[in-house]
Amino acid sequence: MIIKSFKNIALSLVAGCGLAATLTACSDWDNHYEPTLADGSNATLWEQMKANPQLSDFCEVLDQTRVFRMHRKTEVSYAQLLNSGQAFTVIAPVNGTFDKDSLIRLTETAPGDSIVEKFFVFNHLSRMATSMKATPQKLRLLNGKDVNMTESTIQGVTILERNKHALNGVIHVASHALPYSYNLYEALCDDPDVSLVGESIRQYAWDEFDPDASVSIGVVDGVPVYIDSVVYEYNRMLDAIGELNSEDSLFWVVAPSSAGWQKAWETTSKYFTYDQSYQKADSLQRYWTNRALLDDAVFNMTDQKTTTDSLVSAPYLNWRKSYVAGKPVYHVFHKPFEPGGILYGAQKMECSNGVLYKTDEWPFAPEQTFFKELWTEGETTWLILEEKLCRYAAISEVADSISEGRYLQIIPTQSTANWEITYRLDNVLSGEYDVCAIILPQTVSNPDATKLKPCKFKATINYVATDGSAKSFDCDNVQFKSDPEKVDTVVLAEAFPFPTTNFNQNTSKVSLTLKCSITARENANYSREMLLDCIYLRPRTSKPE
Repeated sequence: MIIKSFKNIALSLVAGCGLAATLTACSDWDNHYEPTLADGSNATLWEQMKANPQLSDFCEVLDQTRVFRMHRKTEVSYAQLLNSGQAFTVIAPVNGTFDKDSLIRLTETAPGDSIVEKFFVFNHLSRMATSMKATPQKLRLLNGKDVNMTESTIQGVTILERNKHALNGVIHVASHALPYSYNLYEALCDDPDVSLVGESIRQYAWDEFDPDASVSIGVVDGVPVYIDSVVYEYNRMLDAIGELNSEDSLFWVVAPSSAGWQKAWETTSKYFTYDQSYQKADSLQRYWTNRALLDDAVFNMTDQKTTTDSLVSAPYLNWRKSYVAGKPVYHVFHKPFEPGGILYGAQKMECSNGVLYKTDEWPFAPEQTFFKELWTEGETTWLILEEKLCRYAAISEVADSISEGRYLQIIPTQSTANWEITYRLDNVLSGEYDVCAIILPQTVSNPDATKLKPCKFKATINYVATDGSAKSFDCDNVQFKSDPEKVDTVVLAEAFPFPTTNFNQNTSKVSLTLKCSITARENANYSREMLLDCIYLRPRTSKPE
């Protein structure tokens, strides 16, 4: 997600003009943002508010709050800013309607000043000079919130004096401070009940200054000075799960308590154990664990059909996989508000861009979300790592019993050759799976065939230990035999514990080798032809220890 920050565009780089802790160097900035009012008082916004005894508390807070530039506290106060040539709308709450002393104490530290700036000052300032009128309208505050403005109220707060024009803007005197409406991202980060969820998202945020898109007035003492800087805010996690910081979006988010999140995280992280040969294996584990827990907890409400019947997770809303008999459907949660549903008993919190549903526990199951069945289709020949003594062809056949309507025909290069073929297995988690091969009957290609013979073969699972060393398991050296008369799911290994994952990694570290194992004296009893539908990894419900 990329956000052009209101703070950095409209305010924070005013600090570049405060080179001597004044705004005397801001004439270029003032010219860049000329006031839009053609009439009004010759007094500035600040001068008018200072002259109003009802606004002395608000003025004190503005005088003590400093503008932030690139996350650093500057010497420029909002009193100075409102006394400059820039145009603003100010919603000024009267004395006694907010905790002035608490806010001023916060401004004594840089983190506290940033909090006051974001949650209080930005919540009462707008970039444009906007008068109240009979027709309802929206007013966008400096924190990006759109608030409702009527002839006599702003965000439901009664306006005692409206449309007081100043040289550089408009003042509306309010009976109370405007309520701050958290968006979902802010609620997740700031609400102590779910703050661990917020931390798991916030750790992927960073800012990037774009000098080419910014407006420079030159170089002072070898340092470029900008009157309008553009800073882009990125968050890799929000890019993936949904723009929860966007005021123009509408989401529902399910968030467990910090204790519930920690419990789910410890369980889930074990499925994403990367071997130590991966660069930043721990970072990979942390990122994909967070993704596994968050992907299905975010719902984009723009395209949901009926919320009482079912919800589809945001990252998968536009993903529609054709239905195949026997395969589960993931990321769809039915009857969410009924007993057993993901939102049953959840505490509802309204936010500016949606609803946060707070739960005690992560209300999903791994088998519903990230711990999925893995299907490696036989006809995906690009996943074949190696073949010996065989030739193969992908065959299309329309039948409900054939996965994806295609399969791989494997034929030995010589009638007595014991072929071998190895498939790469992708996105295997560090958990337990039943490893299976689904083999089709010979009647698929010839319904009238008689004297059908099974194929006899062995299997080897190739994987990697936590230290990065290659390992293999020969499936107890079992000689497997397919059923030549029906679709046969051959279980090669039950509850096989993969110690590491290759999730989202383009590697061949996990693979399965099938090898025909028919001896010369068995030629009359078996067939070396195999019709391989797919390799199927079925998750076991027991969680990793």
